[in-house]
Amino acid sequence: MATTQEKATLDNNNPNASSSAAQSSPSSSWTDPVRNRPSVATLISAVDSFSDPPPKTTSSTKGIPVMMRAQTCHPLDPLSAAEISVAVATVRAAGATPEVRDSMRFVEVVLEEPDKQVVALADAYFFPPFQPSLLPRTKGGPVIPTKLPLRTARLVVYNKRSNETSIWIVELREVHAATRGGHHRGKVISSKVVPNIQPPMDAVEYAECEAVVKDFPPFREAMKRRGIEDMDLVMVDAWCAGYHGEADAPSRRLAKPLIFCRTESDCPMENGYARPVEGIHILVDMQNMVILEFEDRKLIPLPPADPLRNYTSGETRGGVDRSDVKSLQIIQPEGPSFRVNGHFIQWQKWNFRIGFTSREGLVIYSVAYIDGSRGRRPVAHRLSFVEMVVPYGDPNDPHYRKNAFDAGEDGLGKNAHSLKKDGKIEAEVKLTGILSLGALQPGETRKYGTTIAPGLYAPVHQHFFVARMDMAVDCKPGEAFNQVVEVDVKVEDPGKDNVHNNAFYAEEKVLKSELEAMRDCNPLSARHWIVRNTRTVNRTGQLTGYKLVPGSNCLPLAGSEAKFLRRAAFLKHNLWVTPYAPDEMHPGGEFPNQNPRVGEGLATWVQQNRSLEEADIVLWYVFGVTYIPRLEDWPVMPVERIGFMLMVFHSKLAYFIVVLSVQISNEIHTELC
Repeated sequence: MATTQEKATLDNNNPNASSSAAQSSPSSSWTDPVRNRPSVATLISAVDSFSDPPPKTTSSTKGIPVMMRAQTCHPLDPLSAAEISVAVATVRAAGATPEVRDSMRFVEVVLEEPDKQVVALADAYFFPPFQPSLLPRTKGGPVIPTKLPLRTARLVVYNKRSNETSIWIVELREVHAATRGGHHRGKVISSKVVPNIQPPMDAVEYAECEAVVKDFPPFREAMKRRGIEDMDLVMVDAWCAGYHGEADAPSRRLAKPLIFCRTESDCPMENGYARPVEGIHILVDMQNMVILEFEDRKLIPLPPADPLRNYTSGETRGGVDRSDVKSLQIIQPEGPSFRVNGHFIQWQKWNFRIGFTSREGLVIYSVAYIDGSRGRRPVAHRLSFVEMVVPYGDPNDPHYRKNAFDAGEDGLGKNAHSLKKDGKIEAEVKLTGILSLGALQPGETRKYGTTIAPGLYAPVHQHFFVARMDMAVDCKPGEAFNQVVEVDVKVEDPGKDNVHNNAFYAEEKVLKSELEAMRDCNPLSARHWIVRNTRTVNRTGQLTGYKLVPGSNCLPLAGSEAKFLRRAAFLKHNLWVTPYAPDEMHPGGEFPNQNPRVGEGLATWVQQNRSLEEADIVLWYVFGVTYIPRLEDWPVMPVERIGFMLMVFHSKLAYFIVVLSVQISNEIHTELC
């Protein structure tokens, strides 16, 4: 189902680009390309060593000195358009020759996220609501830094001329908004070529690939055999090659396109995916934009034009449009209950920051809950969806190779999370889109899918998502006091303690190491997991925590030797737990496209079997759905929902009084107190 038209992408430019104030250069000790993070004391010493005069200070309501905001960009804010321009220009200028500079393609330009201690400094003294309690107190009063380190950008650059991929770290020394003009400065901190990999493809390559295929004479002849001479009707989707053997090795940048054909229709929203073209094998060299292999293997007739192929009004689909649903308007006369200040969000008792990456989409940072006299209680440092894999169950070509890594190969897109007033965090994925179809010979049926129209069928498939949750339950920055407990409900054996044969109880087990924490869901025992703080208790003396409650889930149905599982070994378990490491961000490794290395990423990291008994915990939750298409899923699938929840284990219900004021008119007024 993960066809190209479904794969959401996010432009590298921040849509909410804001200007960045000019910043002074820090001492050279600030940047470490291998990410050896300095201690709190080192950070404080570094920022205090700047020669600029310290910014003005003021006092909080408790008399604690705090900094006036000295910078306009928080360390976790996404890169602005101006910052992206500076980073790209800096890398281009560093090219050895004009040819090298001209052949650079910028696959990804994102914020190089700072150490957690830098974020704590910013939240404590530089950005409201000022929270000095985030940092430990020292003798002589709280530490007051003078400024933050400069922001840095991380760029993934593909050199089309040399077929090399490199990673660059650029320090953004002086950045002005485009409207202000002025001098822009960046400094290359590090660069390295990453061997034996291929980065994701970009939109320009997709367009170039389509043009090359359409201009290839043998392809035009093959389409003519199928009755198509107008190339404007042909759609070429450049799918990544995956890795099925040495022929797919990353020494070449490859694509294996899927072909579709529109009908001759005046419909402006013509659904070209209703007519898949099968029997044609194409292999494209995406570096040089030439066709390496072409074979018209089997003449399979194009499916006839399905009258239900387009998503149009009910009358044209043999039904009627609904007109009996009355309009509903919900307004808030006093405005919304949430507040937005840049990328900082406050709602009810929650506060957090948001960011975006081209790979993950929405990222939520520094999630905390304000709990009365307990004050700010951290929940998580970083939450995001880091991968999506869609394996298909049809062994026939081309469907066996439809195993899209939607984040690692294309960029996952935008996602949303729900925060609840009772302290829960709900993550929900809504699946919809256009089915990726196959063509059938007249009278043919296949057990690997559902026939949805004459000559047209939809293969069975699965969707898997990976949520990465860098937890911080009741932990300040620098504290690593979390552990993970697995909870199963057990049935009591018959006996003197269970004379009525009705007894059952919850049994807990601490997951002490990474290999022990490779776990699967078990609905028969209501299995769930709790991230606990080992040093904080609630009013009954129990350790505080957050419970991961699975929703509906599944495991891969493909055999253990399936080729796509070489790159997606992380799908073999529903839960993985690791101690935080800054370079462990992507469960299939950073570059899954054409990756020949077995089990790279999460499945390899956990082989270190690091201790989890008291650590900075990262949860990797894998959840999925098995999809058997229905006729009702065509042409556009109704929304299906899957997800999970994080539920609070503190001292009391975080309740709120909700007052509803209903005005009998054309409007319904809802007030949240």
